[in-house]
Amino acid sequence: MFFSRRSLLATGTGLAGLSAMQSPRALSIPSTRIPNSEIADLIERSAAANQALLNGDVDTYRSMISFTDNFTLMTPFGGKPSRGKDITYEQWEAMRSFFRNGTLQQEVIESYRSDELIVLVAIERTRVEVGDLPAQDWPLRVTLVYQREGNGWGLAHRHADALFSGINLKLAAAVARGEHR
Repeated sequence: MFFSRRSLLATGTGLAGLSAMQSPRALSIPSTRIPNSEIADLIERSAAANQALLNGDVDTYRSMISFTDNFTLMTPFGGKPSRGKDITYEQWEAMRSFFRNGTLQQEVIESYRSDELIVLVAIERTRVEVGDLPAQDWPLRVTLVYQREGNGWGLAHRHADALFSGINLKLAAAVARGEHR
């Protein structure tokens, strides 16, 4: 479980409770019910599934990753978030040729867990042909949120962005205003 300033204020803990927290790790409540092997399995499965997707193997990707009913996707291309229930068969089929000849190296920066959620914060270093572009490096900053579903874990959210190298404030402001496309 994660706490925001708003949630602390709403529970009466107030700013004193927020200021008493010394580090980001203090913001999560560790779970004793989720063994590290389950987190390791999700890390391995997400890497293998994304490797398959980078080669246009949508069937393997979808067989390895289950999605929650409320799944959201924020692609590295920006725009409005997608909802899993709105991703059509045709869109999945288009991914077969959108990603080609890819390689993936996944570096998990941090993982967080509660009894119901596992969050993976990662860098995905890929080299892949995307759309009509030749193969190039695509390092992505990625956040994956898995939600408990019965005895397993479903992907509830994926957010990826291509800002691994960073951009300056003026460019970030232009992108935010929609002026840099």
